[in-house]
Amino acid sequence: MKSPEKEAGTIGTEEQFTALLTKYEKLVYTLCFRMTGNLFDAQDLTQETFLSAYQRLPGFDGEHERAWICRIAVNKCLDHQKSAARRIQPAEEQVFLELPDQKSDPEVLCLMDESKKEMLELCRQLPPPYGEIAEAHFCEEKSIKEIAEEKGRNLRTVQTQVYRARGFLKKRLKGGRA
Repeated sequence: MKSPEKEAGTIGTEEQFTALLTKYEKLVYTLCFRMTGNLFDAQDLTQETFLSAYQRLPGFDGEHERAWICRIAVNKCLDHQKSAARRIQPAEEQVFLELPDQKSDPEVLCLMDESKKEMLELCRQLPPPYGEIAEAHFCEEKSIKEIAEEKGRNLRTVQTQVYRARGFLKKRLKGGRA
C-alpha cells in the first residue's frame, strides 16, 4: 500500500503536469511542427515531450518552466531528425549497388554509339588543326595535356584550339557552318 506522503506527492505532480500541459500544449505542438514540417510527427513529438516532462517533473524546481518544456521539445525534435536522416541515407556501398547498369541496356548503348559516330563526323568536318584536336579531345576523351604531349605542341595552344573547336561544334550542332 502507498504511504499518504507518496500519494499526496503523486497528486501534486499530476496537478502540476495538468497545469503544464494546459499552459504549453499549443506552444510545444507549434514548435514541433515548425521543426519537422509534418503534422503527424509534430503530434507524436508533442506527446513524447510531455511524457518526458512528466517523468522529470519530480526533479524539476519549477523555475523557467516555459524554457524547460521548450528545451525538451527541441531535443526531441533534433533526435527525431537525426534518426530520420539515418533511415533515409543509405550507406555509400548501397548507393553504388543500386545504380542501374547502363552498359547492359541496349537502347542506351545504341544511343551512345550513335552520338559518338555523329560527334566523330562533326569533328572530321572541322578545318585543320581543330578537327584533329576535337577528335582527340571529344571522341577519344584525351586530356589537353595528353594531346599537347602527343602532338608536340604548347599546352596553351592546345587549350585554345580545344576552346575554338568547341565553339565550331556548337555552331554546327545548332545548324550553322563552322
